[in-house]
Amino acid sequence: MRVHGHPAETVSDRLTRAVVISLFTWRRAEPDDDTDTPMGWWGDTWPAVANDRIGSRLYLLRRSRLTAQTAHKARDYITQALQWMREDGIVDRTDIAVTRSGPDTLTATLTLTVRQRPPTTLTFHHLWEVIHAT
Repeated sequence: MRVHGHPAETVSDRLTRAVVISLFTWRRAEPDDDTDTPMGWWGDTWPAVANDRIGSRLYLLRRSRLTAQTAHKARDYITQALQWMREDGIVDRTDIAVTRSGPDTLTATLTLTVRQRPPTTLTFHHLWEVIHAT
């Protein structure tokens, strides 16, 4: 996966790194999610703040076909994964667009607004491939 043309593992910008961790760490599935394997990060078992969880549920889309509804669900999962950034005052606003940009391509464009700085836009062109890489 590439972010701003660089491999994701080499991203040094803290905001971008926080987004990558938030999106591509597996968040524990909710009780009503249709899965036999709820995944999740072990550290969420004993959070310092009640119900404070890391990651996203994007991995749950692996069994889905890529449709407009799947893109909408991906947007919901991304919104949930980044909510902590707003709650903790890291960003003032997040604008998230997820589109089916080809038969097997899902693109997510995130615009993060931080006070006194120009907005940061991150685009993940191969989100569907990343979801299925696990």
